[in-house]
Amino acid sequence: MNIIVCIKQVPNTTNVQIDAETGRLKREGVESIINPFDEYAIEEGVRLKERTGGKCVVITMGPPQAEAALREAISRGADEAVLVSDRAFGGADTLATSYALSSAIKHIGDYGIIICGKQATDGDTAQVGPGIAEMLNIPHIAYVKKIEDINDKTMKVERMMEDGYDLIESPVPALIPVVKEINNPRIASLKGKMAAKKAVIKTFAAADIGADVKRIGLNGSPTQVMKIFTPKQRAGGEKFKGEAQEQAAALVRKMSDMGII
Repeated sequence: MNIIVCIKQVPNTTNVQIDAETGRLKREGVESIINPFDEYAIEEGVRLKERTGGKCVVITMGPPQAEAALREAISRGADEAVLVSDRAFGGADTLATSYALSSAIKHIGDYGIIICGKQATDGDTAQVGPGIAEMLNIPHIAYVKKIEDINDKTMKVERMMEDGYDLIESPVPALIPVVKEINNPRIASLKGKMAAKKAVIKTFAAADIGADVKRIGLNGSPTQVMKIFTPKQRAGGEKFKGEAQEQAAALVRKMSDMGII
């Protein structure tokens, strides 16, 4: 079974900056890392490859420097890497990003399962994984904490819930966004680092994957950031002193004066 892992290169969380004019993240000159949640997706993809055979292909969409994240994934055990990169993809929202990645995955073909992190730390929308699944017309199960069983036709997984977990069976191929409880990512080995250094990274432009120019980048993005601002700092509020009954009575009077009750 072949596995595709979708990852994203994000700004280091200590250095996130927003361009006030465009409302987009400033990426130039900012240290970038693999999205932390995607590290668990890479590890699970490599474990599945070791468990079921096949190969693990890691894919990302981004500028040329995103190649560094792909080489890091190879150093951790992935077999191949694909960079979806074209200026036409610039300014993409989650819908346009899902379309571009799904088009690239269709171009790659021959996969049993797609894995991604539950969300990216720069946007926190958790929309791209499910969006890819919808565009590929395959099932998806979010918040997966464990893969119980998997074969060429079906898989059984545990989906994390607030009060426990759901045990879900799904046909394959399918897409699963995973949570950090699923594993402990390995550290890159010396052999892996050497393989990553020598690896040839495939690059797909929009034309290579047959992407509709009306559905990528800004053209394909119905949601755009129109304005960003820092919320006004709230005042310290009012404190009531005294015994509990006195505080309660004062709070009731205050709420009555404000018209709340």
